[in-house]
Parts: sequence; C-alpha cells; structure tokens
Amino acid sequence: MEGNNISVGLDIGTTKIVAMIGRENEYGKAEILGIGKSKSLGVHRGVVNNITQTIQSIQQAVQEAESASGVNIDGVTVGIAGQHIRSLQHSDYITRENSELVIDEEDIDRLINQVHKLVMLPGEEIIHVLPQEYKVDGQAEIKEPVGMYGGRLEANFHVVVGQVSSIRNIGRCVKSAGLELEGITLEPLASANAVLSQEEKEAGVALIDIGGGTTDLAIFRDGIIRHTAVIPFGGNVITEDIKEGCSIIEKQAELLKIKFGSAWPGENKDNEIVSIPGLRGREPKEITLKNLSKIIHARVVEIVEQVYVEIKNYGHEEQKKKLIAGIVLTGGGSQLNHLKQLVEYITGMDTRIGYPNEHLAGDSDDDVTSPLFATAVGLVMDGLKRQQKRKLEHAAQSNDDVGEGTLDGEPDQDSAPPKKERKSFLDKLTERVKDFLDNAE
Repeated sequence: MEGNNISVGLDIGTTKIVAMIGRENEYGKAEILGIGKSKSLGVHRGVVNNITQTIQSIQQAVQEAESASGVNIDGVTVGIAGQHIRSLQHSDYITRENSELVIDEEDIDRLINQVHKLVMLPGEEIIHVLPQEYKVDGQAEIKEPVGMYGGRLEANFHVVVGQVSSIRNIGRCVKSAGLELEGITLEPLASANAVLSQEEKEAGVALIDIGGGTTDLAIFRDGIIRHTAVIPFGGNVITEDIKEGCSIIEKQAELLKIKFGSAWPGENKDNEIVSIPGLRGREPKEITLKNLSKIIHARVVEIVEQVYVEIKNYGHEEQKKKLIAGIVLTGGGSQLNHLKQLVEYITGMDTRIGYPNEHLAGDSDDDVTSPLFATAVGLVMDGLKRQQKRKLEHAAQSNDDVGEGTLDGEPDQDSAPPKKERKSFLDKLTERVKDFLDNAE
C-alpha cells in the first residue's frame, strides 16, 4: 500500500465513521480513490463508549472504501477529538551550561520535555506541545533559535491535553478492526489543514468545525496554531431539539433539519408548512417552517456564543485586528442554511464556509469537497505527509551509510553534522499507544 503513496484517513465521529483512501498525484495534490461511510453507533460526543459497535462501524466503512477503490487497506491515520480535549498556554525556560556553544535541537528537546513534566488532572496526559515563540537571553520574537548563542532559552507553548484512556480506546478499536495504527492527529488540526490556506493562517483565522457531537475550534495567527477547544455540542443537539419541539421521531427531525432548516427565523413566512406522515396510520403532523427555524436558531445561537466565548478567552477583543481572515466554518453542521449570516451577526467577524478543496486534485467529486469530509481529507493529507517524511528519513539514512568517512578513513572536517529530525509529539503519542496495545495483548 505504501509503495503507491496511498494513505487512508479514518474519521471516527459521533454520527458517522468515514474511511477515505487517497494518493498524491504528480502535482502534489491529494487524489481521493474511494470513500466508505457507516453510521457511528458506539461514539458519544467524540468519545468511544461502545468498543464492539465502534469496531463494526469501522469495518463497515473500511470495506465500503476498499470496494469503491479496489485498494486493500492495512494502516490508517486516525483523528482524535471529543470533549476531553482541552488546551492551555504555558511558558518555560532552561539555562544552558555553556553559552559559548550554539543552541541545537537537543536544547529545544530538553525544553519541550520539561513542559511534559507539568502536572495534569488524574487520567489526563499532554498529547501535543507546540512551541510558539522563543526568547534567547531576553531577546523576544525568535521563530527558530537553532544556531544562535545564548545562556537562557525560553518559549511560549500551546499545550493540548486529553484523557489518555479515550485515546487508547480509539487505538484498541482500530487494532481490533484488523488495521495498523499509522498515525494519530488532532481533528481540529486535520480539518484546518484541509480547508485553510497558508495566507489565512498567517493573517489570523478561527476555524469552527461543527460535527455531530462536538464543535471544534482552532485559532491560527502568524502561521502558528494559537488555541484549540472542543465544545461538547454539535448538530445532534439541534436534531434532538426538533424531535422534542415537534414531537416527531429522530429520523424525521434530521431530514427536516437538512431539507427545510434555517438558522434565521426571519427567512420563513408564517404560512409555509411541511406535513410529516404519522406513525403507524396516525394523522400526519403539520409543522410551520417558521417554528422549525425558531427551534434551530435558539440552539445554534447557543453553540456559536460558546465558540465566541472561547475566541474572546484567547484574547480576541484586543486581537480583533489580528484575526484578519475572520472565521471559517466547516463540518456537516456548517451546511445549515443562513448559518454564515448568523455567525457574522453574532461575532461581527467575516465568515466563509470552508470546503476541503484547497489541496485536492482538480477533478475531485463534489461529494468529496463537501465540508462534511473536511476532517477525513485532512487525515489523508496527514498520512501522505508522514509517508513523505519517512521516505526522506530512509534516503538520509542510506546516504549516511554510504558516505561515512572519506577515502583515507578520516571523517570529512568540513561536512556539517547531520541535522537531527525532531519527532512531532503526535508521532511519539502514536508510538506510545502502539506500544501499549502490543503489551496489553
């Protein structure tokens, strides 16, 4: 599978599980070969709560993707999200013993490892440490300190924390479904990679991914992720409200929301009515669209206001000028009519709907470029990037083996020491989860 540069993204969501197979084409874009979808039965608000049902749903989605593409799936890149994910900002520093030597990768590793020693709540673990800016001997706003002289190295970090048991449960489901766990990625990061351009990340942007069970937020500025949050509400609570408010079954409520729903009550006239068949010969129900959009509006306002509180917590009041690219909405929930206008009205920020076509091949299906599949596309891209990195590492390894020493057996004095590739913490997390699952057997 790896030989053809093929990668598989597995998005384990609250309402659906998506397996997406993609490969890199000659222009460096992702070409989607097949998609498999299944109803997610064992996941609640992004967290696995029934292992057996989740395994069955994963297998169903994978089989569908295999038959659509004719490719056998061995390994997957899986997304983690859910209400247990939270983030915090943290500053830390190290004092170097010898300031006569330049700062190298090992100093940065030492600083990052120090952040990992932060004490968390029981059951929580740091899953992602992202350095933001560095300071060397008090000199601020340094993006890359390697190669500089200095005695004190400090940095601001964006630290993402999650329940380690929830992550292991996802790993267990993937392994029990007969798949290899190739990588773990934070879902808000995957969605952001799929729908945001580099210019937006530089200018400052808030990505809101409205899923079935949760709403994920990721804020970028100067090309760096600054804040992530997971709000434990999504499209499902809107469906639930329609079901209760109109006294109908969930299936009908979901259809009503998709076909006739609007986040803006003023759009519907009083005499617009939709008739819903009654159960087992009962009288059909008549529901006014104005009433339907009032129910939807009330819940959507609540979700958007919670997200806006998170954006303000990040410091949006004084940052308003800095989040120049405004808000990008993606995920299945972003397809609700007039949502863009409502978000603009509540936040006062420019808003657009994010389609994952930024990095996809030009002839991709309209289905694939739906905001519904933003996370899955991002996971495929992440898998391709990992493969690329592995290839470069292998190439560098074989070059090192060939070029060790010179003709007279002496090492070449002029050649610089090879730059040590720093492993991302998600790579390390993937390895830790794999080791845990191997040892648990």
